[in-house]
Amino acid sequence: MIEKIYMKKNNTKKLDRRKLMSSFLLGGLSLPLISAAQDTSLKRNIIKNEGNENPLLWAAAWSATAAEYGALCYQAFNLATLRVENALNQNKQSDKSLAIITDVDNTIIHAASYWGYLINNGIDFFDDALWDQWLPKNLITAVPGADDFLTYCHKNKVEVFYVTNRDQGENTYEYALRQLRYLGFPFADEDHLTVYRESSNKMPTKAAITQSHELILMLGDNLNDYKRDYYVDGIDERYSLMQRDHLDFGKNFILLPNATDGHWVRAIFGDSEPAPTDDNRSILKAAATRNAWDGT
Repeated sequence: MIEKIYMKKNNTKKLDRRKLMSSFLLGGLSLPLISAAQDTSLKRNIIKNEGNENPLLWAAAWSATAAEYGALCYQAFNLATLRVENALNQNKQSDKSLAIITDVDNTIIHAASYWGYLINNGIDFFDDALWDQWLPKNLITAVPGADDFLTYCHKNKVEVFYVTNRDQGENTYEYALRQLRYLGFPFADEDHLTVYRESSNKMPTKAAITQSHELILMLGDNLNDYKRDYYVDGIDERYSLMQRDHLDFGKNFILLPNATDGHWVRAIFGDSEPAPTDDNRSILKAAATRNAWDGT
């Protein structure tokens, strides 16, 4: 059994969590998410022109509408299935059971309604308080291809271990487990789910599973899901680490697309959940235009 890591919530700033895949599927959704306590937070997030200049629009619209987004997800899970199939063929003499590790948010669980809600309310940066209100509502879908892949693993007795970092207080673990069961995913039990509340470092679970099982591969939407090395602030340093590990991708680690959040955001801002300030909007613009044509 993999130890369930479930820490008490403190009053300090929450650390990075894996967040859900962005989209704009429910653009018209109206949810009673904003309490009086969050009213000030909402007002400071609102930008001009009722969200028509919201920098989340392109990323959210892409994951909501692009066939290419769905194709990339299916491609990732098709490749994962091939890797599992190969391992099954080669594992007949092993004493260890086969296993895979998967991240949850943005990897197997897709949350269109959260990002659509932010955009409809003029919010252009991730909002932690609204996330915590939204998450228990289970307004989620499976990432394309996730259910078929996980079912394939289950039918072939390949154990699936879910590892996520979230913090919604004392109910955090219950919420995560409930979402896995809501979507009908296999191995949705306490033996196969680890939740980190006060850290985004998932490597202790990887080490434990490697000891008890033959680990085939890992899946995630963030390179930090694969190695802690990627938890760095610099854009160029993080990119260099990716180039170092390029032969691992598609073999030991399979990456799902996520254009709204993750540790790539930390590399730009020094924080995975930057504040919605004009200074940070300028930093985002500078990152987007760092290779811009000067017009000459």
